[in-house]
Amino acid sequence: MRRRCFAPPPRFAPSPHAAPSRPSGRFLRILHMSTKHAKVLILGSGPAGYTAAVYAARANLSPLLITGIAQGGQLMTTTDVENWPADPNGVQGPELMQRFLEHAERFNTEIVFDHIHTAKLDEKPIRLIGDSGEYTCDALIISTGASAQYLGLASEEAFMGKGVSACATCDGFFYRNQEVAVIGGGNTAVEEALYLTGIAKKVTVIHRRDKFRAEPILIDRLLDKEKEGKVEIKWNHVLDEVTGDDSGVTGVKIKHTGTGETEQLALQGVFVAIGHKPNTDIFQGQLEMKDGYIVTKSGLAGNATATSIPGVFAAGDVQDHIYRQAITSAGTGCMAALDAQRYLESLHDAN
Repeated sequence: MRRRCFAPPPRFAPSPHAAPSRPSGRFLRILHMSTKHAKVLILGSGPAGYTAAVYAARANLSPLLITGIAQGGQLMTTTDVENWPADPNGVQGPELMQRFLEHAERFNTEIVFDHIHTAKLDEKPIRLIGDSGEYTCDALIISTGASAQYLGLASEEAFMGKGVSACATCDGFFYRNQEVAVIGGGNTAVEEALYLTGIAKKVTVIHRRDKFRAEPILIDRLLDKEKEGKVEIKWNHVLDEVTGDDSGVTGVKIKHTGTGETEQLALQGVFVAIGHKPNTDIFQGQLEMKDGYIVTKSGLAGNATATSIPGVFAAGDVQDHIYRQAITSAGTGCMAALDAQRYLESLHDAN
């Protein structure tokens, strides 16, 4: 929930179960430059953004939600979501995001498909500039999420889209009955590996430590697959080089973190699952941040999603590098909408 699909740049690719990728109803696509004002503008269309839209709309704030390019967020590249409350049998990620969308539309959220490249947070009203239009707002909720990270190897970049990916649910199909590697040791890596065991001939998990950081239930499932011979785990190893030719990836060279010894593995696909980078570049130098994540007040007196600029709030993975769950993102989206409502009421009272 995290990932990059087969052909760069980062986008989502619906699974066979995916709901329609474009909103119906009040969906807008702005084709010519225009300026639009909203009391509350929500930037991002994951669980945090859509939940904020529902709460803001029910407060009669007439929210405007700008989807961004990766419409639907990281759950659009997820298969089974097994921990969403009230869905005991699990739900497909794209299906869940379609429900979020329809819920926001039900309360007349205005939804725009655009990519914002410039933010003027110090202006009043706040101004955002996108590929297709300009937008102003009295309160801004940032829910732009986080994107998959890569190792930065030259060989990794050379084979991007030709055997290197960060999205097993997007690209796993291409490796049916072939051998693949998954790089990483957290939830993302273990989930990717488990998914690929149903497609690939063999999955090799390459992890730099001697134990996983994933949820225990996921680790147990992976170890069961190891016992079945579907998974091999290379503990205390890092990816040193992706090897291949004009046809694509043919293998990887891995290095032991203790001895420095290298080993060549023959395989056809490499899935990088090492973490995420918050999508906050356009806010650099304007908001207080830590390691790229937006700092929020998180106070006991309310206003927990407030940022260092009055009227700007943050929700979801863009301000959370610890929990990073759909349910926690949705919860902070609700909080951000309530905080924005109180902020706008305070402006009205002041006047």
